[in-house]
Amino acid sequence: MITFQRRVHGPFFIPSGAPGRDAVPANSGAPMLDERWIRSLHVESMRHADLHAERAAHVLFQASTIGALLDGSFDGDLTFAELGDRGDLGLGTLNGLDGEMIALDGEFFRADVDGAVSAVPVGERTPFAVVTWFEPTVEGEITAGLDHESTLAALDAMARSESSFAVRLDGRFGAVRARSVPRQSPPYRPLAEVVADQHVFELNDVEGTMVGFRFPAYVEGIEVAGYHLHFIDAERRRGGHVLDFRSAGPLRARLDLSDDLHIELPPAVDLADPDLAAATHVAIDAAERG
Repeated sequence: MITFQRRVHGPFFIPSGAPGRDAVPANSGAPMLDERWIRSLHVESMRHADLHAERAAHVLFQASTIGALLDGSFDGDLTFAELGDRGDLGLGTLNGLDGEMIALDGEFFRADVDGAVSAVPVGERTPFAVVTWFEPTVEGEITAGLDHESTLAALDAMARSESSFAVRLDGRFGAVRARSVPRQSPPYRPLAEVVADQHVFELNDVEGTMVGFRFPAYVEGIEVAGYHLHFIDAERRRGGHVLDFRSAGPLRARLDLSDDLHIELPPAVDLADPDLAAATHVAIDAAERG
């Protein structure tokens, strides 16, 4: 059975027609999750106090929401030590929007405003991240010389599913166009304003790894719809948020399909109203895809 659970006291909503719908307080005023997402994903939200180490296969764990990040919520309460208990592959950022985070093989890296990579101390915190214990369920090779859109189309064909999934691409890239942003200071501006100051750079003829996720269109506001990818080179020296790329050789592609998403909500952050998805699409597109 697909369920939606909040591990916090207070009002909650269950979509109409779902088991337990009559238990919803009529005057709660809480936003309702899109019913299509409820049907396709097991969504569970929790607060920081409810977190515990968990190693479950094919479960995506997310700290906060992309909608909160868009609004300028750049300080989270989750440490990277705690994030490391929830997965070994993923992406995100650091408090203060201090660069782009890449999680690979259980290690966390930060790509600074110029794309220089360094290890993330376990005591640092994140306002937004998505990780999973990466156990691929689909593997294949993608033809050399494809551009960004052609590679993503090949991944869609490999998945043969509308499920969300984590993705890892390894190989040589002819060019990777990436970006990072400068660290922010309170009072924070909305993300759409911050990315106007982003630094865009190109990495040429580079061996490395792209990691990220694909989510369906109707999660916009809670997640980035479509593909969200970060890159790190094989020497762990350069990386960033991927805007565009072209492969130089065949790419090893691995996908971990998942219908389970667990979300940790920091104080004052709640699940977004899906009716805002259309309104936030342009902002997300500008912030995440440049």
